[in-house]
Amino acid sequence: MLKAILLYLSRQKGIQDFMVNFGVTRRVVDRFVSGEELEDGLNAVKKVNSEGAIATLDHLGEEVSEPDETIAATEVYVDALDKIKKNGADTNISVKPTQVGLKIDKGLCEQNFAKIIERAKEHGNFVRMDMEGSDCTQETLDVFKSLRRKYDNVGIVIQSYLYRSEKDVDEVLKLDGRIRLCKGAYKEPKEIAFPKKQQVDENFVKLLEKMLPSGIYHGIATHDEKLIEKTKEFAQRNNIPKDRFEFQLLYGIRTELRHKLVREGYNVRVYIPFGRQWYPYFTRRLAERPANLFFLLKNFFRA
Repeated sequence: MLKAILLYLSRQKGIQDFMVNFGVTRRVVDRFVSGEELEDGLNAVKKVNSEGAIATLDHLGEEVSEPDETIAATEVYVDALDKIKKNGADTNISVKPTQVGLKIDKGLCEQNFAKIIERAKEHGNFVRMDMEGSDCTQETLDVFKSLRRKYDNVGIVIQSYLYRSEKDVDEVLKLDGRIRLCKGAYKEPKEIAFPKKQQVDENFVKLLEKMLPSGIYHGIATHDEKLIEKTKEFAQRNNIPKDRFEFQLLYGIRTELRHKLVREGYNVRVYIPFGRQWYPYFTRRLAERPANLFFLLKNFFRA
């Protein structure tokens, strides 16, 4: 129930305006968001790199409704790729399709992604297409498949809580596409998504067992230690080397787990968000783990 409420609030503009201007929230947000500017994100990447992990940078923003805004968002990513190259940062980028035009026009979205991917290719870098709510899933996959036929430096996200995801994994693997597998962080009806955590977890394992033997480099994105252990065990049983996949964790969450995985010799990538449009992302992080909400409340009462 708490998760459903928080996911509902993540889409409420009035609540967003209050939270954005509430000083206590800003202090807590700093735990999960590297800062408002690209330089903040690059500084966080530098620190993560120094601790033995790699990164992916995400410029926060979604549900863009004006074409000019999608062009501006595209330019932020192009600039980010230039500065990543200049600074020698070990990071790729993650982009939400609705930030670059998916809700306006699929062609516009693909055009903007192509510009970002082209610049990434020039710099020997990689672009991950994020996955959003189920109302975007098919169109996101359509854009990805079109781009994947032209570029080899673009990947996609698949969410294990959707019934359709096994079919989607099969289709992406046929294109030799790189997948980030996650559970999913949006509120979805039971008609299209597994309603129970156990079912989501079981599907997560089923999907990773399809992905890892493919010979394609994939990302396993979870903080769930049981799922991490199942991933390790499957890889060991099937002689899949540690350098043939990576674990992915969110910035500001389970840092000790990240350090442990690095010490064990696994590739670990940290998802580092930056930008001013942090409210939807932040609220979904609260929904994922009650401990994050308690952290917010503790700081609220200290204010």
